[in-house]
Amino acid sequence: MTPLVHAEQAVLGAIFLEPGQLDRLSPWLRPEHFSRPAHAAVYNAMLELKADGHPAAATKAGIPVPLAWVTDTLHEASTRTRGLTASYLHSLVSACPRPDHAPVYGRMVLEGAIHRSVAKHAARLHQAALAASRVGTVTETLHHAQVLSDVLADLARGWGTEARPVQPPDAYAPQTEHPQPVGERVLADEEFLLGCLTSRPEQLLGLVQWLRPGDFADRGHQQIYQALGALHHRGEPIDQLTVLWEVQRRGALAHGTLDAERVRRLCDPFVGLAAEHVGEQVVQASLVRTATLAAQQVGDLADHDALAPGQLIGYALHALGPLDDVRRRLRLAHEAEPEPRRPVSRPSAPPLAARIDAARARSPLADTAGPAATTAASCTALPDRHNHRSQ
Repeated sequence: MTPLVHAEQAVLGAIFLEPGQLDRLSPWLRPEHFSRPAHAAVYNAMLELKADGHPAAATKAGIPVPLAWVTDTLHEASTRTRGLTASYLHSLVSACPRPDHAPVYGRMVLEGAIHRSVAKHAARLHQAALAASRVGTVTETLHHAQVLSDVLADLARGWGTEARPVQPPDAYAPQTEHPQPVGERVLADEEFLLGCLTSRPEQLLGLVQWLRPGDFADRGHQQIYQALGALHHRGEPIDQLTVLWEVQRRGALAHGTLDAERVRRLCDPFVGLAAEHVGEQVVQASLVRTATLAAQQVGDLADHDALAPGQLIGYALHALGPLDDVRRRLRLAHEAEPEPRRPVSRPSAPPLAARIDAARARSPLADTAGPAATTAASCTALPDRHNHRSQ
C-alpha cells in the first residue's frame, strides 16, 4: 500500500477510536478527498451519523466508544459501496498510530486529493487541446484552461496558501519538449497572413497589439513577422526586397532558418486582403499548442509526490503563465476592430502605445546592423519623441 492509503486508513481509524475528531476534520476534509471509494463511503457515513445526532459522535477522548458506532457506520456506508465488512473497519482501527494525530493524517489525505485534482484537470485540458488541433475550434480548450486556473485558485484557498505563480527549481523544471506536429492548414494560414501584411503593411498597427512572433509555429515565419514589424516601426517601405534585406540583417539567412527564395515567395503580396481574421486564426493555433504544452507540464508536476501542495499550485500557475498570455491576446483579437485604410505614402507617427506594441513584435537588432538598426534599437529601449525624430 502507498503512504496515502495508510493515511486514509489512519484518519478513519482515529475517528472510530475518538469520534470527537470529526469536529476537527469535518470543516475542511470531505469524502471526495479520499482516493478509495470505500474510504469515501465510510467517512461520508460518519459525517451523516454525526449530523443525525448519533450518541457516539459526542464521545469524549478517553471514554469507551460504543460498538454501535462501528456497526451503524458499516450499515450506512454499505448503502453507498459494496464489499465492506466489519473486519475491514476493525483493520482501520488498528491502522491508526495515534488518534489525536487525526488532523495530520487528514492533511495527508487532502494533499493527495490536491495532486489528483490537478492531474485530472490538466489531463482534461490536454485532451481538449488535442481535439482542438483536429477540429479547429478552441472553445473547449478555453473552457478547460479557465477551469484549471479556477481549480488551482480554489485548492490554494483550501490549503491555506497564496495562489501565485512560482518558477520551479531546475529539478522540477519542464524538460525540453519535443516539437509538436503542425498541420498544413496552420502553416498555410501563417503564409497567407505574411502575404497580406506585405500587401497592406498598415494593418500591422492593429495586429501587433495581440499578435506576437511566438504565435507562428514556423521559425522562419517568426523571423519574417519580426522583420515586417521592424520595418513598419521605423516607417520604412515594405516589399519583398526590403523584407529580405531586413531578414538578412537579423541573421536568419546566415543561420539557415530562411533562404532568399522562400522569403520572396512568402512575401508575395495578396493585394486587397484583410489580415485581422487570418491573424486571429494564427493566435488560435498558438493557443492550442501552448495549452497542450502547459497541460503536459502541469500533469508532470502533479505526478511528483514530493511536491507539497503549495509548491505544486505555485509551479502549476507558473506553467500556465504563457497560456494565460495567449488567452488574453485572443480576447483582444476578438475585440479588435478593423483598422481604417491608410494612404500608400509614408504613414505619420503612431501613438506611443502603438509604437511600444510594435517594438514588442520584433527582436532587437545587433549593434553591427547599421545606423537604421541602431535607431530602431534605441526606440525599443526608450521610445520617446527624440528617438522618433531621429528616425
